[in-house]
Amino acid sequence: MIRLQHVTMRYRGGAEALSEVSLSVEPGEFTYLTGPSGAGKTTLIKLLAAIERPTRGQVFVFGRNAGRLGRRAVCRHRRNIGIVFQNNLLLEDRSAFENVALPLHISGLGPREVRRRTEAALDSVGLLRSARKSPRLLSQGEQQRLGIARAVVNRPELLIADEPTGNLDPDLSREVMRLFHRMAGYGVTALVATHDPGLIEVLPGRRISLADGRIHSDTAPE
Repeated sequence: MIRLQHVTMRYRGGAEALSEVSLSVEPGEFTYLTGPSGAGKTTLIKLLAAIERPTRGQVFVFGRNAGRLGRRAVCRHRRNIGIVFQNNLLLEDRSAFENVALPLHISGLGPREVRRRTEAALDSVGLLRSARKSPRLLSQGEQQRLGIARAVVNRPELLIADEPTGNLDPDLSREVMRLFHRMAGYGVTALVATHDPGLIEVLPGRRISLADGRIHSDTAPE
């Protein structure tokens, strides 16, 4: 599913975010990507989504070299990836339903299928009754769950999350992490970046720890 081979990422100005990183993640695997702020977690996620391209090395996702995809191929590539950010980037001028349905409209699905999949995604995160509400009227935890629903509505093969609980209290953080773990139980490959060591004790998962842009440790679930 994911394979990085000697990946180095250097930004303009000489800052090296990743250095000689090699790893692989198998289909259906639930993996925590840990490490302090600035360790390289966000950069790695951007490489997987083809938002950034490596300075050196190769990034394979779904068997494709994500660093060499053309513009159209990048769009197709991202349709198979659900991305959840710490700041959900929800559209406040649209309802919860419309926020989740947007990726399906972009994919060109018909109205009936859009409604069916959107309602199913909202129901999976416990927000079906809030479908007509504006995101402004939802709590922080509900907004994060809405972001997860939007990320999974296209039935992606890969779900990646960058510090998805950074703005939440401990109880809501555990709730959100349980949602990710449940998605992995459906066969989705999940990679969740967090710098909170307490969260990774909630549910089992592989732990890849980054430090200064390098892999510090790689631990299988207990």
